[in-house]
Amino acid sequence: MKIPFVDLHAQYMSIKAEIDDVIKRVITESAFIGGHYVQQFENDFANYLNVNYCIGCANGTDSIEILLQAHGINRGDEVIVPAHSWFSTSEAVTAVGGVPIFVDVLPNQYVINPALIEEKITPRTKAIIPVHLYGMAADMDDIISIAEKHNLIVIEDCAQAHGAMYKGRKVGTLGHSASFSFYPGKNLGAYGDAGGMVTNDSKIADFARMIARHGQKGKHNHLIEGRNSRLDGLHAAILSTKLPHLNLWNESRRSIAARYTEFLNGFPINLPEVPEERYHVYHLYVIQSDRRDLIKDQLKLMGIDTAIHYPTALPLLPAYAHRGYTSSDFPIAAYQADRILSLPIYSEMNEEQIDYLFYALDTILSKNTVP
Repeated sequence: MKIPFVDLHAQYMSIKAEIDDVIKRVITESAFIGGHYVQQFENDFANYLNVNYCIGCANGTDSIEILLQAHGINRGDEVIVPAHSWFSTSEAVTAVGGVPIFVDVLPNQYVINPALIEEKITPRTKAIIPVHLYGMAADMDDIISIAEKHNLIVIEDCAQAHGAMYKGRKVGTLGHSASFSFYPGKNLGAYGDAGGMVTNDSKIADFARMIARHGQKGKHNHLIEGRNSRLDGLHAAILSTKLPHLNLWNESRRSIAARYTEFLNGFPINLPEVPEERYHVYHLYVIQSDRRDLIKDQLKLMGIDTAIHYPTALPLLPAYAHRGYTSSDFPIAAYQADRILSLPIYSEMNEEQIDYLFYALDTILSKNTVP
């Protein structure tokens, strides 16, 4: 049996009639740039999160950059980011002239360790970007408390956490603003690159929208030099069509994750640690093992795709070699990067696939007693 890491075709087939209909309508109306489909999704997603404003943009990386600009992050300003995340989190800081300041993460949770944040704060620190990685919220109470104490902006990176919650509140509603990616493989994904920004602050919303639309306040009225970062009408229509399914899809992911955890408990591997107050939506199900590469290779031989998210801690990438970091500076992120493995998880996985996955894992892990 072949089991892909993610199966976007299976998702499409589950709502084919809805998707085909909305694509046909967008093409018939030639509603490709801007227009009511974009406005509809912005309203729909804002309502889903219960925030005042959603601004669509071209991709998740743009959404972080634009929010940093909208919050006034300038050249030389320091922004605290986790040492374990996708590259966009730190790249966006540098792109607007800021300096990413890396903080190690919590073991088996993969989110920023709040206890290590304050020691990294200097007079140049202006913001914190907590990343709700793999579908689980960061510890926002402690992060917000630190931010308020030091008068810092909090921009949530929700690229992998659509619908995730922290103490009953959806991520994206806890900081000053939040960034979302709608890359196709996300829990809520378009059929190409797409992103969004959310906030309850009208000034931030207006400024972010202006930046994303060539700095315009009304057509041909360019108040600043912005950029071209628009959510396409086709993607917006697809996202609005998918959004009503998101909660059910997330529940399916959670159910599959619970079965993974129950089955794998007792094997010599580390499983995801989920605090009780977090509603994890399992964009990824990540395990750890010292024999990660062996497990990955053997699963591949059995027709099962896996992935590594991410194989190198951010500050240890070649892009930051000039900063002179070593693995001892970020011991948890560095240690986990060599051990993590993302197993297949998507809401359309069927019983036959799950049974085969468990058979394969049992066959492999029973032979590997070293954690």
